[in-house]
Amino acid sequence: MTDCCCTQLQKVNNANKAMEDDDTKDTKTMDFDDILVELGELGRFQIIMYLLVCLPVLFGAANSLSYVFTAGVPDYRCFIPECENASNPIFEAPWIDWALLQDNSSQVIGFRADQCDRFAVNQTAWIADEEQCTKSIFDRNNIVKCTEWVFSGSDYTIVNEWNITCTENQWKISLVGSSHFAGIIVGSALFGILADRWGRKLVFIFCILLMTASGVLQVFAPEYITFVVLVFVNALGTAGVYPLAFILGVEMVGKSKREITGMVLNYFYAVGEALVALFAWISRDWKELQLIVSAPSIVFIGYYCIIPESVRWLMANSRNQRAKLVIMKVAKVNRVKLSEGLLKAFPDEQENQETDYNPKDRMLPIIRQMLRSRTLIIRFSIMYFIWAVNAFIYYGLSINATSLSGNKYINFALVSLVEIPGYSLAWICIQRLGRKLSLVLSLLLCGITCTLTIFISKVASNWAVIALFLLGKMVVTAAFGVVYVHTAEMLPTVIRSGGVGMASTTARVGALLAPFVPLLGVYFKALPMLMFGGLAIAAGLLALKLPETYGKKLPETVLEAIRL
Repeated sequence: MTDCCCTQLQKVNNANKAMEDDDTKDTKTMDFDDILVELGELGRFQIIMYLLVCLPVLFGAANSLSYVFTAGVPDYRCFIPECENASNPIFEAPWIDWALLQDNSSQVIGFRADQCDRFAVNQTAWIADEEQCTKSIFDRNNIVKCTEWVFSGSDYTIVNEWNITCTENQWKISLVGSSHFAGIIVGSALFGILADRWGRKLVFIFCILLMTASGVLQVFAPEYITFVVLVFVNALGTAGVYPLAFILGVEMVGKSKREITGMVLNYFYAVGEALVALFAWISRDWKELQLIVSAPSIVFIGYYCIIPESVRWLMANSRNQRAKLVIMKVAKVNRVKLSEGLLKAFPDEQENQETDYNPKDRMLPIIRQMLRSRTLIIRFSIMYFIWAVNAFIYYGLSINATSLSGNKYINFALVSLVEIPGYSLAWICIQRLGRKLSLVLSLLLCGITCTLTIFISKVASNWAVIALFLLGKMVVTAAFGVVYVHTAEMLPTVIRSGGVGMASTTARVGALLAPFVPLLGVYFKALPMLMFGGLAIAAGLLALKLPETYGKKLPETVLEAIRL
C-alpha cells in the first residue's frame, strides 16, 4: 500500500515537474510548428488525410439535422365526416375554406396552431341542404376540436407513424430535437475528454460507428419512446465526429494554414446538411431518409488502417517514437528530406517517459492551474456563453427553416448552403480583420438582421423575409466558423480537444432549447426572432473582451495561454 502511494506521488511530482518545465519554455521537446517548417505546413500528405477526415462530416451533418424531416409535421387537416368519405378523403377539397380556420398571421417562425380546430356543422342546415357540404351548414361562431385527421400524403414522418398531432402534442416533436442535442451535450464532453486521454483517431472512428448503428436502428423503433432514445444515442456518436475531425485537421497543419482546415471542414458540413433536404425530397419517407444518411458511413471503419494519430497529441503525451514514425511518413509523401537535427530530437529513450505519468496525471493539474487564473476564467466564461448563443441561433434558424413560406425543401437547402458563403466570409475576415473583430461584427450583424425580420415580415414579400432570414443564418454561421478557430487557438495543447469539446457541450445547451423556439410564438409572435436578435447583440459586445490570436503559435502551456 505504501509503495503504491509512493508510486502515485512520484507520478504527480513528475507531472508537476513537466508542467514547470513547460511554463518556463520546454526545450527538450521540439515544437511541432517548428517541425512543420521542414515538413510543409499543408503538403500532399496533410491534404489527403484532411479530405479523408472531412468525408464523415458529411454524414455527421446529415445525422444532426435529419430529424427536421423524420420528425417533421406534414400537412394535415381535420376530417369532416359530413363532407367526405373516411375511406377515400381528398386533402385539397373545395369546401376547406368554409370548414376550417385560416391562419393569416405574419409570423416568421412558428407552427399552425389551428390544425385541429374546425367550425361546427349545423345539423339542421345540413339536413335542409340535402346533406350537401355547402358554406351555409358551418357555424362560424362555434369552433370544435377534431377527433380525426386527413394527411396530405406527400410526406410520411413519425407524425403519421404514431399519430402525433395537434398543439398539445407539439412538445413531442420538439422533444426529438432536444433529445438529439442532449446527446450532443453528453457526447461532446465525453468524447472530447476521451480523445485527450486515448488519442484522436480511435475515438473518432468509434463515434462514426456509434452514429451509424444507432441511426439505422431508428428505422426499426416500434414506438415513439424507443425512437427518442435512439435519437439520443445517435447524437452521442454525432457529437464526436465534427469536433474530432476539426481537431485532427487543425493539429496536422501549420499556423498559417489553420484557417483553411477550419473553414473547408465547415463547407463539408454545410453540404451534408443540404443533402438532407435532397434525400428527404426524393424519399418522402422518414425511414428511407434515415437509412440513406446513416448506413453508408459504415465504410469509415477502414480509417483505422489509413488515418494516423495526431502528432501533436503523441508529442504532448511523450509518445515520441510513434510521432517520429508519422513524421517520417509525412515527409515521404510530401517528398521532403528531414534534417539530422530534427530526427535526433526523437531519441529512443524518450518513449519510456510515458511510464512516468499518463495523460490524466498531466491534464488535471493543468485544468487546476487554469482555474486559478482570473484572466482565463473570465475569458472562457465569455467564450462559452458565445458558443451557447451561437448554437441557439444557428440551430434555431436551421430547424425552423421549414416553417417559412414556400417550398420547405428548397428553404432548408438554402438555409444550409448559405453557410458556405458564411464560412467563406469568416475565412476572409479572420485573415484580414483578425479573430476578435470578425467574431464581434458577425454576431452584431446577426442580431440586427434577426430583429429586422420581425418588422419586415409585416410589410414585405415572402422573398424579402427569406432573404433577411438567410442573411442572419449566413452571419451566425460566420461567427461559428470564427469561434471554433478562436477557441482552439486559446487552449493549451494537452487539453485542446477537451476544451473545444467542453465549448461544444456548452453550445449544445443553447441548441437544446432551439427546438422549443416555435412554442414561444404562441405567447408573442415576435418573441422567437427577438430572442435571437437580443442574444446575438449581447454576445457580440462581450466578445470585445477576448484576446486576438491571429498569427500567434498555438499555446502549449497555461502560461502561454494567459499571455495571449
